[in-house]
Amino acid sequence: MKPDPAKARWALAAAVAALALDLASKWLATGAFEPGESRELAPFFSLVLVENRGAAFSLFSGSGAGQGLKMTALAVVAMLPLAWFYRQARAGDRMTLVSLGAILGGALGNIHDRLRFDAVTDFLDLHWGEHHWPAFNLADVFVVAGVLWILGSTVAGTFSGEGSAKAGIPGAGPVARGPKASSGKAARKTGKKGGKRGRGPFSR
Repeated sequence: MKPDPAKARWALAAAVAALALDLASKWLATGAFEPGESRELAPFFSLVLVENRGAAFSLFSGSGAGQGLKMTALAVVAMLPLAWFYRQARAGDRMTLVSLGAILGGALGNIHDRLRFDAVTDFLDLHWGEHHWPAFNLADVFVVAGVLWILGSTVAGTFSGEGSAKAGIPGAGPVARGPKASSGKAARKTGKKGGKRGRGPFSR
């Protein structure tokens, strides 16, 4: 299969935009806040500067030598399915391509932090009363939003990849007719060409 420049443009543009927005927002957060400082913007939303040595939303957080490399390796493995979805996506399915690019850009933003600082900068805090969702960043938002879009389109049947269409999966494009359909069509043509021959005594 030849590379499709249209597919690459949409996915690459989304990845670059997601990466740039993530890194810029982290840079602004580290310049405006001290570690641990919090500023409430709404009854349910605050800005707070924290370091996360785990995965998204502080999952698998820990410390010690090699933690950054371990989480980087985990992130790379988690991104492997992106290659399959990208290969299957049609060039006209721009939302899927943008979603894949957003996932890639967000993952690269967090990988950058782990390799450079051995921790990811988080600064977004959702809370209700005393209950707080683990702090996160724009990279997490891009990754989660992209994954949700792809999962939703797959479950809804709107993701119809090029490979699926060739395999004849329902909803993935035209499906080849079976031999019965072909023979029935041929029989109808034969009946039309038969003219008056074969008409019953009560036909007009």
